[in-house]
Amino acid sequence: MQAYHDTEWGSPLHDDRALFEFLCLEGAQAGLSWRTVLHKRENYRQAFHHFDIARVAAMKDKDLEKLLLDPGLIRNRLKITAARDNAKAALAVIHEFGSLDAYFWSFVEGKPIHNKWRSKGEVPASTPLSDRMSKDLKKRGFRFVGTTICYAFMQATGMVNDHLVECFRHKPCAALH
Repeated sequence: MQAYHDTEWGSPLHDDRALFEFLCLEGAQAGLSWRTVLHKRENYRQAFHHFDIARVAAMKDKDLEKLLLDPGLIRNRLKITAARDNAKAALAVIHEFGSLDAYFWSFVEGKPIHNKWRSKGEVPASTPLSDRMSKDLKKRGFRFVGTTICYAFMQATGMVNDHLVECFRHKPCAALH
């Protein structure tokens, strides 16, 4: 958890494969702790072809059924099938916007939002912006993309810098674009 916080969380991410990975992992986390998902991350990468969007979109029902038997994953049928459904929706977004990067970052006008929270209690679970993202994703056929999941996705991928101002990562993340 510490290494993830210190090296990844909140750094602006612009790679489509990585953005898709985070979207899938945040969806898998719904109702669970991030620690649980982070410990299973490598298993998810193996199971979902390192989050190659086209390969995940092409997965067959029988492939997904096998994943339900894998103890290295969260064995929830809806979450497992959502990865494939989200890959299909992601391909449509890429066709329309040119990339997932262009689509997701359009919600923040291409640059991170830098908050200046002083305590964890100030950090919201969702915002009107995550509400808007969630609504748009659902309209496009994405699943497990509620407003709280979207806000966590925005935090993880650096669209929102929610490191507390006292955190050593706040300034470095604020300097990244």
